[in-house]
Amino acid sequence: MDFDSILSVYKSKTCIISVERTADGKYGNIRIAAGNKAHYEDMMNAMHRPFIPDSPYSEYFPENKNFEDFCCRCAFMGQPLHSYVSLPQMGLWLNMFLLPLESDKENIGYCIYSYEVTQEVNAEQRATLSADTSAAVLQTCIKLHGQNDTRQTFQEVIEDIRGICDSDYCCILLVDEDERRCTPLCEAFRGGDAPINSIDNYNNDEFYDIVETWKDTIGDSTCIIIKDKDDMEWLRSKNPVWHSSLNEAGVKSIVMFPLNHNGKLLGYMFASNFNVDNAVKIKETLELSTFFIASEIDNYQLLQRLEILSTIDMLTGVKNRNAMNNIVDEIKAGKKTINAPYAVLFTDLNGLKKVNDVEGHGAGDLLLQKVADILQSVFFDSEIYRAGGDEFMILVEQADKAEIDSRLARLREQSEKEDGHFAVGVCFVDGDIDILNAMRIADERMYDDKKEYYRRNPELKYR
Repeated sequence: MDFDSILSVYKSKTCIISVERTADGKYGNIRIAAGNKAHYEDMMNAMHRPFIPDSPYSEYFPENKNFEDFCCRCAFMGQPLHSYVSLPQMGLWLNMFLLPLESDKENIGYCIYSYEVTQEVNAEQRATLSADTSAAVLQTCIKLHGQNDTRQTFQEVIEDIRGICDSDYCCILLVDEDERRCTPLCEAFRGGDAPINSIDNYNNDEFYDIVETWKDTIGDSTCIIIKDKDDMEWLRSKNPVWHSSLNEAGVKSIVMFPLNHNGKLLGYMFASNFNVDNAVKIKETLELSTFFIASEIDNYQLLQRLEILSTIDMLTGVKNRNAMNNIVDEIKAGKKTINAPYAVLFTDLNGLKKVNDVEGHGAGDLLLQKVADILQSVFFDSEIYRAGGDEFMILVEQADKAEIDSRLARLREQSEKEDGHFAVGVCFVDGDIDILNAMRIADERMYDDKKEYYRRNPELKYR
């Protein structure tokens, strides 16, 4: 076959890929049989060595299971294919076209591979999708931007994606590499019923160790697609631990995409036991969907962080007055139920003003941090709020008076080690007293406790 004549009409970087078919019907060696002038120049610029025809493709292109699958589909099944994907490890975008080519050899298939690599994304290329894929991706975008309940929206999206994949199970798994923790954002199951292989059944330290291996297994690819026993055998050679865990979970096929945004890994989206006959369409749909899903997850996590910051007192680490007011409003409005009997406690540490005046506000801040640490150690199972200054409020649900008295004794004991004294007021609620009255009573009792302390220790009073 005259490869040079075929390639001479192509101006873009183009080469001819040969795919060997083995006796058992599988594919063997995949080689770059020939290339045009633009391809030769690209190889010299990228590899700093001349291109040698009929070389294994992996000597010039990143080894990629999905690329091999595309080459086989094109060369042996006559499927023209196009894909526009990111190469996250290289920070590049690849626009690739594969066209089937008639072969003059019995066990060798050929396809024309034309490609362009850029550093910036081309929005027009990302939009060149089939009608079905465009509709599915558009539906995902509309749902992501059209509702206020973010969790519920992601649940609907993952159920749609499970339907597209026709899979037994589909999940978006968030990954926090700093905390070494992964959390399922949403899951969908065939038939709607959660089977025993929910991700929560495996989510432990050992599971995170497996999750850490996914990045290297995916490598430079945009995803990993395991369709059959041959692919599973490939996975076993690349990642035996993950392969073993998939076998234990009854997974026969899986498609997985990393969720990256602004250079950061946010998590993974995957579907197990999917319809492998639609692998190309599924890859095309999920490839673009993950772009929008990752962006929305990043926004969701940013809002969560901002919400946390808006409710946490940055000096002490306990919840702030804003959070206290919000919880009180929710209880008053009936949006939040607090388990009765409950107790409202107000407390402050006598002597903070003297520390601020004599030793400076830096020393006062350190004392407030110690106060918060003591409160959190004693009331470890309750919500603690910094109401303002040196005053803290504590909500204790299902309060037991004897237990509260015991903890208050520990509180005073620990405060004395810091050369201080806690003034405390408590109101137990198991009846008609509303939350505002309970807070008022506890606050008044705290100031009564403070007055009594200084009445008994007038020499410690500081003005």
